[in-house]
Amino acid sequence: MERKTKVNAEEGKHDLTVTREFDLPLELLFKAHAEPEIIEQWMGTKVVKFEGKKHGSWQYETKDPQGNVAFQASGVFHDFRPNEKITRTFEMVNASWGVQLEFLEFEKLTDDTSKLTMHIVYKSAADRDQQLKMPFAYGINIAHNRLQEIVSKLKQHA
Repeated sequence: MERKTKVNAEEGKHDLTVTREFDLPLELLFKAHAEPEIIEQWMGTKVVKFEGKKHGSWQYETKDPQGNVAFQASGVFHDFRPNEKITRTFEMVNASWGVQLEFLEFEKLTDDTSKLTMHIVYKSAADRDQQLKMPFAYGINIAHNRLQEIVSKLKQHA
């Protein structure tokens, strides 16, 4: 099955680009990245903190069935413009690579479709390649598929 989320990572570079077109209006695609209740549904993680504004911060975590933290990530918003862009740092606890800088741009294609472009910058090509060794492309595609499915249901109830 073709992955709808595309990951472009040029050899030897310290960044990558993720693109995905959604069958969602621009406003709903942005909401999926700006409302904790929706983020929790499609990402499958708890939003511990979310201050959707310039210089605000965020934190997500997932616990295993025994209550131990299995995943934790956090960062700071450097720009937060509804329906346009989010610029943020992203740092995962216990990862072998450091903080990354993410530029998320939201684009209206039609009244019912939109596009997300994520430009992710790492400290080094080695850090980026380390993350790509994980099932990064597969995982982000699965998450975006859930985003499409969950937010489409919101669209129907709107």
